[in-house]
Amino acid sequence: MEVVEEYMQGLYQSGLYPDKLICHHKHGNLVEVENPTNGQRYKLLTFCTNDVLGLTQSEEVKQAAIDAIVQYGTSNSSCSVLSGRIDLHRQLEQEISAFKHLPHTHLFLNAWMAMQALIDGFCHLAINLPGFRNTRETLILTDVLNHGCIVSAVTNASNRSGKMFSHSPAVRVKAYRHCDVSDLARKLRRYAQPNDRILVVSDAVFSMDGDIAPLPEMLDVLENYPGSIIVMDEAHASGAIGAKGGGIYDHFGITPQQVLDRGMVPLIMTTFSKFAASAGAAISSHMPEMIDLLDVSPTSIGTISLPPATAAAALESIRQVQQNPELVETLQANTRYLRSRLIEHDFAAIGETNVIPVLMPPELNPKQFTRHLMEHHGIWVSAIWFIAKPRLRITANALHTKEEMDNLVEAMVETRELLYKPATVATA
Repeated sequence: MEVVEEYMQGLYQSGLYPDKLICHHKHGNLVEVENPTNGQRYKLLTFCTNDVLGLTQSEEVKQAAIDAIVQYGTSNSSCSVLSGRIDLHRQLEQEISAFKHLPHTHLFLNAWMAMQALIDGFCHLAINLPGFRNTRETLILTDVLNHGCIVSAVTNASNRSGKMFSHSPAVRVKAYRHCDVSDLARKLRRYAQPNDRILVVSDAVFSMDGDIAPLPEMLDVLENYPGSIIVMDEAHASGAIGAKGGGIYDHFGITPQQVLDRGMVPLIMTTFSKFAASAGAAISSHMPEMIDLLDVSPTSIGTISLPPATAAAALESIRQVQQNPELVETLQANTRYLRSRLIEHDFAAIGETNVIPVLMPPELNPKQFTRHLMEHHGIWVSAIWFIAKPRLRITANALHTKEEMDNLVEAMVETRELLYKPATVATA
């Protein structure tokens, strides 16, 4: 433990350790938080929640969660293969399948487990089957800025269940430059071998840059590799992009069936912690066999199923999205307005979605900037400095008003003027 203590002391002193605040009350975008280091409390307007449609405060969603607890209790207390599933699980899978236009869906407790189960299952086919042997290697192509759940799963692809259970062939993982389809094509030409099983995986919306994967161009490249798999992580896309909030396929006007018709195989991961006012994740496929494979993966077999209230909240949230398209329209209008106001005031707002990163000059400490916003303006924005280039990570949602967004921009201008003193060039 001495190494842990020495490392953490260095992390504290470096300023890289994130601030940890405790929430005591939430109502819409207004939250009451406590700084546990000094006990001070703040009432804040938040621009850092991923509750993009404001459904965590929906009376219908809250009541659905309460009703589920009354009917089923607080937990299922086991994994589905040991003690069965509740009907809410089946309903949620059916609702997601309809939402994502892929007929078969499997639920997981979170995105990390869903992605690990998918990669394990596809590469190594889960448990041993007497008399069956896979001889085809797998080539995985992954965007360099993919979310950590993808990075972890593909990094482990060659040393987890493949060696522990089925001794399957090698898995080769290659990264391609961020959203660079030309580089993806180059990597495929260089590394793909005859008889490879090819899988390309990408965020649909990138969580730290707020941009959208170039799905149509990716499909054009993959069409040259019949049978290839394309996996879209729709964590920040569901409910946020597309005319109906359906995600990246909705955004580009493509259907999964069109991908299948072109000889490729679409898989979609949906998560519930952003648009669906809950927690958990799901993998959707056109093949029932793929879903059954996930059911017998080690990640699924030893893990409790989604708690009733969690499943019910996600189910009702998806129904609310489909019944109230104005939620998505408002979110997208707020996104356009806030980004334009930031750019108007010379902030380096990048991306194109409700995730609005604002890059910081090297002289500005994001933590210092956000602390000033909190303490002097009552506004909560996320500071990012240890997992990406220093930035503020602002998230717009459907509950923000123009007045609130204007207040944010004005507070950021005041804070920049106070904290940022750019070096002047000496003149002769």
